Amino acid sequence: MIREDLRNIAIIAHVDHGKTTLVDEMLKQGGVFRENQAVAERVMDSNDLERERGITILAKNTSVMYNGTKINIIDTPGHADFGGEVERVLEMVDGVLLLVDAAEGPMPQTRFVLSKALEMGHKIIIVVNKIDRPDARLDEIGDEVLELLLDLDANEEQLESPLLFCSGRSGTASLSQYEAGTDLKPLFDTIINYIEPPKGEENDSLQMLISSIDYNEYVGRIGIGRIVRGKIAVNQQVTVCDYTGSKKNYNAKIVSLLQIQGLNRVPVQEAQVGDIVWISGIENITIGDTICATDNPDPLPFVKISEPTVEMTFSVNDSPFAGREGKFVTSRQLRERLFRELLKDVSLRVEETESTDAFRVAGRGEMHLSILIENMRREGYELGVSTPRVLYRTDENGRRLEPIERLVIDVPEDCVGSVMEKIGTRKGDMVDMHPQGSRMRIEFLIPARGLFGYKSEFLTDTKGEGIMSHVFDGYQPYKGDIERRNTGSLISFETGEAVTYGLYNAQERGQLFITSGTPVYEGMVVGASPKTEDLVVNVCKKKHLTNTRASGSDDALRLVPPRVLSLEDCLEFLADDELLEVTPESLRIRKRVLSNTQRAKERGKKA
Repeated sequence: MIREDLRNIAIIAHVDHGKTTLVDEMLKQGGVFRENQAVAERVMDSNDLERERGITILAKNTSVMYNGTKINIIDTPGHADFGGEVERVLEMVDGVLLLVDAAEGPMPQTRFVLSKALEMGHKIIIVVNKIDRPDARLDEIGDEVLELLLDLDANEEQLESPLLFCSGRSGTASLSQYEAGTDLKPLFDTIINYIEPPKGEENDSLQMLISSIDYNEYVGRIGIGRIVRGKIAVNQQVTVCDYTGSKKNYNAKIVSLLQIQGLNRVPVQEAQVGDIVWISGIENITIGDTICATDNPDPLPFVKISEPTVEMTFSVNDSPFAGREGKFVTSRQLRERLFRELLKDVSLRVEETESTDAFRVAGRGEMHLSILIENMRREGYELGVSTPRVLYRTDENGRRLEPIERLVIDVPEDCVGSVMEKIGTRKGDMVDMHPQGSRMRIEFLIPARGLFGYKSEFLTDTKGEGIMSHVFDGYQPYKGDIERRNTGSLISFETGEAVTYGLYNAQERGQLFITSGTPVYEGMVVGASPKTEDLVVNVCKKKHLTNTRASGSDDALRLVPPRVLSLEDCLEFLADDELLEVTPESLRIRKRVLSNTQRAKERGKKA
C-alpha cells in the first residue's frame, strides 16, 4: 500500500538557521491559522526556556494540508547537545529538509544531522534560507553543500537533491536564486513530488516503533511513533516488544489514539500505515519499544544513539542555606526526578554512586546538562552540582582516549591572533582557515575539556562579535593537561549579610559577584581574583563608629557593579574543589569544604 495522501518530513539544520521560523510560515500558508488570527512568533517553541533562549530544545510535530495531501512536519533542535532528539525522530520520516543559512553556509551541526539522515537513506531537499540577508553568498552555498554531501559519501540520488532558495521570515521560496518567490508553493510542491509517500502492508499484522515519549498527569506516559505495518485502533489488544530482548514481552490495551492536525492533537478511532500517532494506556512504554499485534510479536531495530561525552555529579544541597528556597530537597526526590528524565531523554545517563546523596549524570555537553538543571530549579528542586568532566575511553592497546569536538569559529580578522593563541593553549589543532568577506572562518579539532570555560573568554577576545559552534567529532588519544582556569576565587570569611563597607574593601582584590544585602556563608565564593590562588575576604565587615569625625571620612562608598553570572557562566567558572548550589531563586558557588581553617590545613598537608 502506498499512502499518496501523506508525507512525513523532518526539518534539520544548524542552530539559528531558521527552522522554526520557516515552520511558522508553512503553517500560515497551509491554512492552519485563520486570516485574522494573532499568532506568536516561533509558535513551535512552546517551552518557556525555548522562548527565552530563542532555541529549540525538544523535537515537535505539526502538520499542514496542501492540495489534499497531509504533510507531517517535525521541527528538530539545531544544538549539538540535543542531537539525541534528532537521531530518534529521523526514524519517523521518509525525507528531510536540510536548511542552510545563505551567509554562514554548512556548519558543524549541519554535518552531524545530515550524516545521520544519509545513513538512513532518506531523501534530502536542500533549502538555502535567509536569502534576503545583505551578506548572503548564494553562488557559493550550493557548491559548499555539494562538497559536504560528497564528504559524507552520499549516493547518486542524494547528490542530485533539489535545491530551493527561501526566506523563512517573509514566507517565500523559489527554484532559482535569480527569481524572487512570492509564497512557499514551490517548497510544498517539491515536498509532494520528491519525498516518497509512506509504504507498508495495510492488511498485515501491526508493527509500530515508539520514537518519543510524552508524559501527562491524567493519562500517564504517551508513546509517539509511526505505524510501519498494519492498522491500530482504540481498545485494541497489543503486545509490547523490546528491541534489545532484555525485557519480557507483555500485552496491553490502547486506551486513546491521537493524531496531529495543525498544532492540535485530535482523537481518532483508527490509524494506518505511515501515520504518526500518540497512544496512551501502556504504563511502562519506553523509547525503542515496538507495538505489535498479539499474534505476531516482531520487534523493529532501533537507531543507536550516540554516547554521552560529559558528566557531572548532582548531589543533595548540604549548604548552610539548604531548604530555604526549594520544595524538593531530599535525595529520594532528586533520584525520582533524574530517573523520570531518563524516560524522555535517550541521550542522558544517570548512575548511582557510593553515596546515597549523589548521582552521576552524563549528557552530550554542558548545554544539555545545564538545560536539565534549569528545568529542575524551575520545578522547585535544590541541588549541588560539580564541575563538568569529560568521559574517557580506553582502546585495545590500553591508551586513554578523550572526546574531540569539531569547533568552527567566525571572527573579525583583527581578532584571529588572540583566538588562535587561546585555542593553542587548550590543545586545539587547526584544520581549515578561509576568509568570508571581512571575517575569517577557522575550523579546529579540540578536546571537549578544552572548551570548558572558553565561551566567555572568546566573547571578550572578539569584543562580542565572534560566533562559535562545535559538534562531537570522535575519540583521539589523550592530549595532555589543560589548565582549567587562570583565576582564583574570592571566598567569604564568615556567615552573615554582605555590607557596603566590606564589599568596598573586597572589590580591590578582584571582581565581585554579589551586591550589598546578599546573604553569604563561610566558604561561599563571592568573586573572582585575578591571581591564581584563592583569597578569603570579609564582606560582612562593618565600619567601626567613633566619636571623632574627619572631613571626607563619611563620603559615600562607591561599589563597582558586580558581575551577574548565569547558570552557564557558573558552570564555566567552577574549579575542581568547588560546587554550584542551585535553588529556585539563587545560584551560589561554594567550596566543597566550607571551613576556611579546614581548607588551610588540607593545603598545608599537600604542601
